[in-house]
Amino acid sequence: MSVTLTEMISEFSLKLMLLIQTVRIILYSLIFLVSVLGNSLIIAVLVRNRRMRTVTNLFLLSLAASDLMLCLFCMPFTLIPNLMRDFVFGSGICKVAMYFMGISVSVSTFNLVAISLERYSAICNPLASRTWQTKSHAATVISATWVVSFLFMLPYPISSTLVPFTRVNNSTGNMCRLVWPSDVIQQSWYVSLLLLLFLVPGIMMMTAYGLISLELYRGITFEMRQCSTGSIKPGDNDGCYLQPAKKKKGELAHLQNSPATPSPNVTINSRDNVGSNKSKLSRVCSNSSTCNLMAKKRVIRMLLVIVCLFFLCWTPVFAVNAWRAFDRRSADKLLSGAPISFIHLLSYTSACVNPIIYCFMNKRFRQGILSTFTCCSSPKAGGVGRGAGSRMGTGRGGGRGGTRSGEENGHTPQSGNNTMSKWSCSTTPPHTVQ
Repeated sequence: MSVTLTEMISEFSLKLMLLIQTVRIILYSLIFLVSVLGNSLIIAVLVRNRRMRTVTNLFLLSLAASDLMLCLFCMPFTLIPNLMRDFVFGSGICKVAMYFMGISVSVSTFNLVAISLERYSAICNPLASRTWQTKSHAATVISATWVVSFLFMLPYPISSTLVPFTRVNNSTGNMCRLVWPSDVIQQSWYVSLLLLLFLVPGIMMMTAYGLISLELYRGITFEMRQCSTGSIKPGDNDGCYLQPAKKKKGELAHLQNSPATPSPNVTINSRDNVGSNKSKLSRVCSNSSTCNLMAKKRVIRMLLVIVCLFFLCWTPVFAVNAWRAFDRRSADKLLSGAPISFIHLLSYTSACVNPIIYCFMNKRFRQGILSTFTCCSSPKAGGVGRGAGSRMGTGRGGGRGGTRSGEENGHTPQSGNNTMSKWSCSTTPPHTVQ
């Protein structure tokens, strides 16, 4: 009876291991494909469409490149050795893969912080940001993030090596690991990563997006108060809020400039005419205010999603790295195999959700994608593509009193519908795999 029970337990364990392995392969493959396709599409669109190379989109281009690097150098070299219980790619690939893993994580983090600061400045300090938010400044910041990341992650290729181990069946396998001169150096390295690539960037993003949400909430309160008193006027904003749509502004101007007295050829009572104009004006203002409030609420929700996803994706892997630095034996005992594989998968998910949050949820970016890949089919489509690309440009033309487009000055929008469109789209940062 005991033998039968043992066989049943062994068979159940084997089936469970096969199920977990199948689920891992499916999830890794799905996230890998979505990440590669999404980030490659973003890169192709921004490279082919010159009109979309605005300040914000330059940061998104760098983010897409780092996320693509994260997929190509992290996922295959994490899943395959984990399934085979052996790193079969050799010592050279071990060093290169570890190096580019760290670089991609570092660049992604710095880009996300730069995007949050750029958005805060463009939305809440639009006038001050005009002097420095240019394409050349964005290119300088992006170049600096890549150079700093390449230098900061040099310990990876230096310390990475193949470590042999004995399997259960007495065969020998290899692991790609970081071998440090001492435990103090290892602990100092992982604590610095935890601070520089997770805690500090996370706090900066929370602060920037929190201030933006507070500014938008004040705008919501202001507009609701104006609506309740009936004193709202088109264009009542401080540069951080939505402007009424162009069509509505034209309609408002027409209604406001309409004569109060009828012409000799008109037989309508002037009092009825004025009352009708006021009624139309009230409806237009009400509709515009409602749209503004809904857009700002969507922006606040999106900002919360960005911050939550940042911590959801990266907290486990940074916590595990710090744990392994101070107590490697217990961490390897409890997390080896499927647990660490799923923790890494959660961090790789950031490369999958970044294109969705920051780009594909933006209606104008979707228009830019369609225009980019349809402009070669017909002249008419090409014309549409140019127009969509121009509208997609996160220019400051929507700002108060602004008349120049984003392509002319390289700025991102400070206010207006363009700003809300950018915010209707919506982190990620780093991690180090061992």
